[in-house]
Amino acid sequence: MTARRWGAVMSAMVTPFDAAGALDQDAAQRLARWLADHGNDGLVVSATTGEASTLSDGERCDLLRAVSEAVTIPVLAGMGSNDTAHSITLTRQAQALGAAGVLLVSPYYNRPPQAGIEAHFRAVAAATQLPVMLYDVPVRTGRRISHEVLVRLLSEVPNIVALKDATGDPPAAAALLADAGPFELYSGDDSYTLPLLAVGAVGVVGTTTHWAGAEFQAMIAAFGRGDVQLAREINQRLLPSLRFVSTEDSVYSMSIKAMLRTLGLDVGECRLPLPAAPAGTQELARQVWAGLKTASA
Repeated sequence: MTARRWGAVMSAMVTPFDAAGALDQDAAQRLARWLADHGNDGLVVSATTGEASTLSDGERCDLLRAVSEAVTIPVLAGMGSNDTAHSITLTRQAQALGAAGVLLVSPYYNRPPQAGIEAHFRAVAAATQLPVMLYDVPVRTGRRISHEVLVRLLSEVPNIVALKDATGDPPAAAALLADAGPFELYSGDDSYTLPLLAVGAVGVVGTTTHWAGAEFQAMIAAFGRGDVQLAREINQRLLPSLRFVSTEDSVYSMSIKAMLRTLGLDVGECRLPLPAAPAGTQELARQVWAGLKTASA
C-alpha cells in the first residue's frame, strides 16, 4: 500500500448545530477531539455527511477554523461544488485557513461531460498549493468520472494525490491503481473498505468511523500484516453498524447524530431537507453500539 499522508481512518464529520439550527462551533470542537481520541487519523469537514449543501461559505470557513484549532490531526475541507469559480474561491479560503488538503467532489446536478469534469478539477487544483483528494460518488453526482480522466488527473496534476472512491467497483479501482501510478486510494463507502484494501486502498473516509474508528483501524492493520482472517472477522462485526447508518428512513447524517447522542455527544439535529431521525432510531443506535462493544471485547 502507498504512503498515507493523512492516515488510514478519517471521518467525514457531521456538522453540529444548536437548538436554533445555527452552527455550533464549540460542539464541533468537542466532537473533533472525541474522534481524534477514538481511532481517527484525520477529519474531513463540510463534506456530504457534514451537510455541506446547507452551509454558507462563512459557516464552512468557521467550521474549518474551529476544528483545525481543536485537534492536531489533519483536517481536510470539503470545498467542491458544481460551480467551478465557487469551488476555486472556497479552496483558496481553505488554504488561507491552514487546511491539510481539500476534498473535491465532481460537479453534481448539471452533469457535465467528461471534458467538463476534467477541466473543473484541473482549474480548482491549479488555484491551490494544497494536496487534493478527488471524490467520485456517482449516486449523488449523476455521472461517474471516467477511468481515462482519472488517469490523466492523477498522473499529470502534481497536487491531485488521492481519490475517495464511492463507486462500489473494486475491479475498476484496481485498474486505476495499475494505470495511474502511485496515488492514495480511500474507500468512500465503509462497506467497501475491505474489498478496496485488497486491491491497494490505504484507508477509508468513513461515516460509521464516528463510532467504529478503532475497529476500522484494527481491520486495516490486520489486513496490512497479512491476517486476512482477522480482517474478515472485524468486517463482520461492523455489519450492524453498516446497516444502521443509512436506511430508507434515516440517512447518514441523521443516523450518525442519533448514534453520537447515544455516546453522550449532543450535536443537534440535521438541517432540512434532512429531518429529525424517526422514532426508534435512538434505541436502534443503542443496540448497535452495545453489540459492537460486545463483539469487540
